Amino acid sequence: MINKLTDGIAQALSEAFGKDYGIYTENLEQDAIKPCFLITCVTPKNKLFRGQRYYRENLFMVQYFPEGPRPRNESMAVQERLYLALEFVKVGDRQVFGTGMEGEFADGVLKFRVNYNVFVDKAETDDPMETLEQQVKMKG
Repeated sequence: MINKLTDGIAQALSEAFGKDYGIYTENLEQDAIKPCFLITCVTPKNKLFRGQRYYRENLFMVQYFPEGPRPRNESMAVQERLYLALEFVKVGDRQVFGTGMEGEFADGVLKFRVNYNVFVDKAETDDPMETLEQQVKMKG
């Protein structure tokens, strides 16, 4: 689910910002295209909800590395666009709502946090037993 959410965030960023912005999901390379985004899931949590159903809290960090001569102003403008771009992300055939959005500009980088919390069902991995044969020997 985390990889699907990461892909959904990358797709939303690509649609909102276009091809002039690099989007990375692993490590930021030294020859990275700037301006660019780095997407990471920082604190995934898994809680049993009921039966085979789990509630997953996924806090994502979207870092923005500006390019221009006024990085703070550029980052604040990008943050305003991120609120709308990441409100919903597409995961498979459904939309997942982003909550708890907040940004912080530090060390020349915008650090934008957003939660994507979802319910998931535990998949059955074992086939249920259909028949059982038993042999019994009795004395006497």
